[in-house]
Amino acid sequence: MTDIASLTTLRPDRFDRPDILKQLNAASRKLAELKGVAASMPNQGILISTLGLQEAKDSSEIENIVTTHDELFRDAVFPESGGSVAAKEVAYYRQALRVGFDAVRRNGLLTNNDILEIQAELERNRAGFRKLPGTALKGDGGRTVYTPPQNPDDILALMTDLERFINDDALFDADPLVKMALIHHQFESIHPFYDGNGRTGRIINVLYLIKQGLLDTPVLYLSRHIARTKADYYRLLQEARDRDCWEDWVLYMLTAVEKTAADGIATIQAIKALLMDYKHRIRAGYRFYSQDLINNLFSYPYTKIEFVEHDLKVSRLTATKYLEALVAGGFLQKRKVGRSNYYINVPLFEILTREP
Repeated sequence: MTDIASLTTLRPDRFDRPDILKQLNAASRKLAELKGVAASMPNQGILISTLGLQEAKDSSEIENIVTTHDELFRDAVFPESGGSVAAKEVAYYRQALRVGFDAVRRNGLLTNNDILEIQAELERNRAGFRKLPGTALKGDGGRTVYTPPQNPDDILALMTDLERFINDDALFDADPLVKMALIHHQFESIHPFYDGNGRTGRIINVLYLIKQGLLDTPVLYLSRHIARTKADYYRLLQEARDRDCWEDWVLYMLTAVEKTAADGIATIQAIKALLMDYKHRIRAGYRFYSQDLINNLFSYPYTKIEFVEHDLKVSRLTATKYLEALVAGGFLQKRKVGRSNYYINVPLFEILTREP
């Protein structure tokens, strides 16, 4: 087994290299811009719903849980239809993200109890931290490349130490983005759960930034970048363990923050522009316009009569009339699954599914 030391044994000043400081500055600027753009949205809950679903898909894909956007959005509209296992897993991820976000917002901390709740929501079990040996990480060809701690007492001690590192800023005098990179590496190296470690770790990333005040809502999602650079991600994780190459790992994560923040800014700006276009045109052309209606159309890429009934507090007949009028006006496309109808905000779907 590779021994895992406390992150406080690292020297913070080793990350003061010019290349790291330059990349840290670029990442911090983009992250601040992303925070500002997100705050300019009339309803940030829309971003949590839509971007959270996108992140859930991308993060799950890293673990080879693959679903299509169409399948994912339909499953959100018709969860009772069964859907695919992959779509269900992605939905659990989004719910786990919400559980964690609510906890950090409520307490201003990110504790082991919160992490346990996130993982329980993700995996739909309460197995908790690993208590049995045998977990090993495999590389190509099935070769074991890393064996995380096997003793339950070691796992608990390491997670307790990590909890302190996350919540006590005085323990390590470094920028929060550098600390986020170190926290992610440490969590993945401890590998405290039987399953769901990668996805839980990626949720911890954005929750830590919220805890530190660098974001107000969970809108920075690194999974798409990690999925595109998967070989580098796993190689650099291992090189930090084997060769003490922490600086290369931190550079990778800072680059991921900068690029992901830039993608997020473009996506949010596109959603905001589309939302304002729909708002002005629907308000001008339909007497039933309301902000609740706009929120509905942008919280769900696919919506249905029951959602409009619930969100606008109207009858089923009225909700149906509203949606059919918006179909006739070209704002929505109507589709059918079984005996039920659903309605697609096609431009929003295209924004969420396009490649940056």
